[in-house]
Amino acid sequence: MKTISYIIIACTLLASGLFTSCGGGEGGEAAANPADSLIRVSAVEQIVGVAIIEPKDHIISLYAESAGLITKIYFDINDTVRKGDVILELSSEVEAAQLAQARSKLNTQKALIENAISQLSSQKSKLTNAQVNYERNQKLLQSGGITLKELEDSKYVFEGLQSDVLAAEANVKQQQSKLAEIAADIQYFSELLNKKKVVAPMDGQILSMDVKQGNNLSTTQVIGDFAPAGPLMAVTEVDELYADQIVNGLKAYVRPQGKTDTIGVGTVFLTSPYLRKKSLFADDPANMEDRRVREVRVLLEEGSKALIGSRVECVIQIK
Repeated sequence: MKTISYIIIACTLLASGLFTSCGGGEGGEAAANPADSLIRVSAVEQIVGVAIIEPKDHIISLYAESAGLITKIYFDINDTVRKGDVILELSSEVEAAQLAQARSKLNTQKALIENAISQLSSQKSKLTNAQVNYERNQKLLQSGGITLKELEDSKYVFEGLQSDVLAAEANVKQQQSKLAEIAADIQYFSELLNKKKVVAPMDGQILSMDVKQGNNLSTTQVIGDFAPAGPLMAVTEVDELYADQIVNGLKAYVRPQGKTDTIGVGTVFLTSPYLRKKSLFADDPANMEDRRVREVRVLLEEGSKALIGSRVECVIQIK
């Protein structure tokens, strides 16, 4: 349960009454002059709440994108990694073989495309010659230099080569299309192979490693916890009674629970825009207390001695 300490000056009520009575003559007369009530309540000077220490970008659980047998683990608890570093590898013989097969088809297909382009070039040259011959025969027929049959023969050759060129162009396109399919296969098998590696999503530190070499890993199994590089923060909850007094920029410090030693100082940098039920430290799900709280995050300065995941007291200075 979250504890909140505060200093409030209790109100003082001063009252006095004066009663007098007269003998002999008319009836008794009484007068009352109560003093004004004086209430003085000081503002809260500090709020203390139980907090948990986390990286500013939160703790990340690591998972594998593909299932398989763990063959190699490169990093362990407390190791620092850079974005893209391979943390562990899974067995990948099948994926590697598929990729090698696809790559072997690539060179063969490139050779087929070159051959198809060469055939197309040859057919175009023949077509050009046939066209020149046919046009020349048309002129020769007018002058009586050739027969009609010879003209028709040259026409058939010209038209046949036109069809051959179209077929050769279609063949080039078909071979190029197959090349694109092979390139897509290579990309696909490369991605499958890459999924056999678990890499660091960003710069940071390995907090825990819950698997061992030789384990059969599933995609739903947590490999370990990862802390992104950067400053730490203390996450606490403030009771609704004081929630409106918390604003960004307030100074704060953290200390071990039940102690007075300061292990980190910082500044409030985020306050929740709404009140909700207690969540961070409500260990008993049957707790029916209807108190609302506001989540508050304090960014700690460099040099904090607080351990990630530790519970501490967070003291927010209101004044």
